[in-house]
Amino acid sequence: MFVTPAYAQAAGGGGAAIAQFLPIILIFAIVYFLMIRPQQKRVREHAAMVEALRRGDQVVTAGGLIGKISKVMEDNEVQVELAEGVKVRVVKSTITQVLSKTEPAKD
Repeated sequence: MFVTPAYAQAAGGGGAAIAQFLPIILIFAIVYFLMIRPQQKRVREHAAMVEALRRGDQVVTAGGLIGKISKVMEDNEVQVELAEGVKVRVVKSTITQVLSKTEPAKD
């Protein structure tokens, strides 16, 4: 005859469960559109920039070195000339910016 409070609370909670998860879903949607999606776009743009590197491009590395690409190697490396006669091998993904592009070769 007496209904315990715990049993009475569990009786009609179908719609309330969705209402409890709604703020979590909204927070995830906001984080996705404000943080995750723009970061994915930047990663795609950087990958496209790295793939488009060619000989003669003036670039900036992640370490802040500015140089001109003298050779594009096959295994994700480029040879960058920092000064006359000073050439270093750099991993392509560490190039952060292309300052000036060379014109593509005309066939």
